[in-house]
Amino acid sequence: MLIAGIGNIFLGDDGFGPEVVRRLPPHPDPGVRAVDYGIRGMHLAYDLLDPWAALVLIDALPDRGAPGRIEVFAAAPEDTGAAHLDAHAMSPDAVFAGVRALGGALPPTVVIGCQVACVAEGIGLSEPVAAALDEAVAAVGGVLAELLSAGAPDDSEPLRRATARQED
Repeated sequence: MLIAGIGNIFLGDDGFGPEVVRRLPPHPDPGVRAVDYGIRGMHLAYDLLDPWAALVLIDALPDRGAPGRIEVFAAAPEDTGAAHLDAHAMSPDAVFAGVRALGGALPPTVVIGCQVACVAEGIGLSEPVAAALDEAVAAVGGVLAELLSAGAPDDSEPLRRATARQED
C-alpha cells in the first residue's frame, strides 16, 4: 500500500499532506510505503505504475466545511480525459489522468483530507489545521488497519468510517 502525502509546503495549509506523512510512525508491514510527494505529481504518477494494493492519499481539501475538519472517503478516480502533465503542479485528478496516459491502472484509493483555512504564500499550517494533525495520523493508522485486514476498498462503497471534526 502506498501512502502519499501531497501538497505545497510554501502555501500554508496546502502543506497538510506532507506534514501528516512526516509524523507517521514507521509501519511494520514491508508492503506499506509512506512518501511525501509534495508537489511532485509526476513522481507519484510514475510510482503508481507499480502494482499497489491500495493508495492512501493525504491532501488539503478546499471548501468542504470548517477549517481543520478531517474527512476519510473512498475515491473513485474518474477518467477525466487527456492529462495536463506538469511536474510541479498536478492535482490528484491530473495525477490519475497521468497514470492512465502512461498506461497504468489506478489502485483502489482512500483520501484522508483536511479542510483548509488559508493557502496563501507562507510556510506553516493554520491553527485549526495544525490541531487536526494528530487526528489525521490516527485516521491513517485506522485506514491501514482496515485495508490490511479486509483487503483494498471497493470503489463502489465509500468507507463507512468517514470522520469529521468541526472547530467551534
